[in-house]
Amino acid sequence: MNRALPLPSVPFASPAPLRRYDSVDALRGLAMVWMTVFHFCFDLSHLGFWPQNFRVDPFWISQRTVIVSLFLFCAGLGQAIALHQGQGWPRFGRRWLQIAGCALLVSAGSFVMFPHSFIHFGVLHGMAVMLLIARCTAGWGRWLWLAGLVAVALPPVAHQLLAGAWAEAAPWFNGRALNWLGLVSRKPFTEDYVPVLPWLGVLWWGLAAGQWAMAAGRERWVQWPLPRGLRPLALLGRWSLSYYMLHQPVMIGVLTAVAWVSKG
Repeated sequence: MNRALPLPSVPFASPAPLRRYDSVDALRGLAMVWMTVFHFCFDLSHLGFWPQNFRVDPFWISQRTVIVSLFLFCAGLGQAIALHQGQGWPRFGRRWLQIAGCALLVSAGSFVMFPHSFIHFGVLHGMAVMLLIARCTAGWGRWLWLAGLVAVALPPVAHQLLAGAWAEAAPWFNGRALNWLGLVSRKPFTEDYVPVLPWLGVLWWGLAAGQWAMAAGRERWVQWPLPRGLRPLALLGRWSLSYYMLHQPVMIGVLTAVAWVSKG
């Protein structure tokens, strides 16, 4: 009697799509909407419609901090969910290449618009580095909470040391070769700056919170149903990278056209 041939092993099967969590996507979508409003106000100021000082005004600085924190916390949550669902390195690598490629495009585009303050290490650059670190440290479990606290605390400590006892080392850490670490005595002159420290701490906290929520009996914390009115936020959150890359060129293009018409 002929025996049935064995089924192909798992490595040859197509990977199952990862399950989406509308609540997490909606939280990321909220960050994108808030970011859009912030960038729209920045564009108005840049084009002279509504002059504001985005570099020193606490109102704008605090909003940027909250927006970036929310975005990176969601990135940590997303990594926890992906790992819980068995996302392998190949799929992670494809997404990572998309983020890294978009970071290079942001640098190139900002160099055209702001040659003296172009973005050499903004949010996408930071995410590319931080996601790799998060992926490699996901096994730390509860220690991620402490690691996040240390990451957040290191920059102000470094700032004090580089402004005092370690002043001779300040030019090294403030230079472009190392300022992406975040251990600086002064921030670089650039349109966006999201160094590894302290922001890795926020992403680590998101990863730790996601791992806690995905543990047995707590998955409901990341899968609560959305009201109908919030579903567009979830859709926006699913396409956050594409939206991020497109929203500023569109807004700047429209506002530039308005400025040109108004002057005419």
